[in-house]
Amino acid sequence: MITTTTTLALGLLYVYALLGSGGRVARADPEAKGSRFVCTAVPPGADISCPVESTSNRVQSASPHEDEFRSTIIQLRETVLQQKETIVSQQGTIKELNAKLSRCEAAAAQDARDSKARAGARRKEYGKNTMGDLPRDPTETIEQLGKTMQTLKDRLENLEQQQRANVSGAAFPSELRDLLKRRLSDLESQLLRRVSELEDEKSQLYNETAAHRQRTENTLNSLLERITELERSNSAFKSPEDFKISLPLRTNYLYGRIKKSLPEMYAFTVCMWLKSSASPGIGTPFSYGVPGQANEIVLIEWGNNPIELLVNDKVAQLPLSVSDGRWHHICITWTTRDGFWEAYQDGERLGTGENLAPWHPIKPGGVIILGQEQDIVGGRFDATQAFVGELSHFNMWDRVLRPIDISGMANCSAYMPGNVVPWVDGNIEVFGGATKAALEICEDRLFDS
Repeated sequence: MITTTTTLALGLLYVYALLGSGGRVARADPEAKGSRFVCTAVPPGADISCPVESTSNRVQSASPHEDEFRSTIIQLRETVLQQKETIVSQQGTIKELNAKLSRCEAAAAQDARDSKARAGARRKEYGKNTMGDLPRDPTETIEQLGKTMQTLKDRLENLEQQQRANVSGAAFPSELRDLLKRRLSDLESQLLRRVSELEDEKSQLYNETAAHRQRTENTLNSLLERITELERSNSAFKSPEDFKISLPLRTNYLYGRIKKSLPEMYAFTVCMWLKSSASPGIGTPFSYGVPGQANEIVLIEWGNNPIELLVNDKVAQLPLSVSDGRWHHICITWTTRDGFWEAYQDGERLGTGENLAPWHPIKPGGVIILGQEQDIVGGRFDATQAFVGELSHFNMWDRVLRPIDISGMANCSAYMPGNVVPWVDGNIEVFGGATKAALEICEDRLFDS
């Protein structure tokens, strides 16, 4: 706009100089038709060879077009002056706005420094009340984090109001607003991460609690079943576990059967008292068969072979000797991890080994037979493998017992019923002429010795 105005002013000045100088303007005579005239500027003081009309005469003889032209020049001159005044006024306004902008920037920088100082003081003062010091209850923690988030938002709003007041109604600096928004966004992200972690911890705690509750319920159910069996037992014995099973002949029809089956197990301990003088070999004290595998667990001494433990039809020979016609307490432990096994006789560990059906879980839902080896689940017995003698206190656990527990049962200082298969009168059935009889095992053993 300034360049256009300057150009217009220069043009007007040039025209004005022509009119106000000593030059002459030749006018055409309206009567001289077909003639041409040339206008020549004559400097002041030059010789005028042709007559020139005076100024008064020119003014008096001016045409209407010249008057209109002159008034136009005056209006343009006034317009130029007005434009100059406007330019000067705008320059002043620009200077004033620049000064205000400088003051706003200085105030914003000062407020940013003050905010950082106040934030540092708050962090130092409340450093102990951070997100690391959260209550242990996940619900209370989430509520506390929500309150903290609302407090931060309120502080941001208060800071914006203070900033508006400090700058006297000026716009809140965009850089400071962006900084605060980024900080708030970071805090929100930290809050969401912490809430997610707490939800995961809560879920993990819930799962652990559920597993513990399930184990507790299983234990209670086992105890209730044990109590129920004891209450319903019409045993004629002094105590439901003070009895023995007698299998006097080597046949394929004398045996006992456990009413309860086994769950899936990854370890087990089986203990019993037995007495036998059969030869050659005492036969099969017990066997456990499942569909598809009749030799899931078998303890057998057949012919002149040593006592063997079979797990999933895999064999380990045990260094036990019990065919002397006396009562002996034997325990066998096994775990699926590396197929590790242990053999105890009369409370003393006589042998260990490994690689017996490693990583094989004991299958559930089978049948436990006392005194016979199964070729199919629950039947097809072989008389040559039958046990001849007496059995008592056959108990089974789904874990490996400690040596001290086994020793306590062997020397009659402790009694531990099996948590999977307990020796209870109501839990044992006999067939083919096998009999049950009262037995005080510790007294009978003392009598033998």
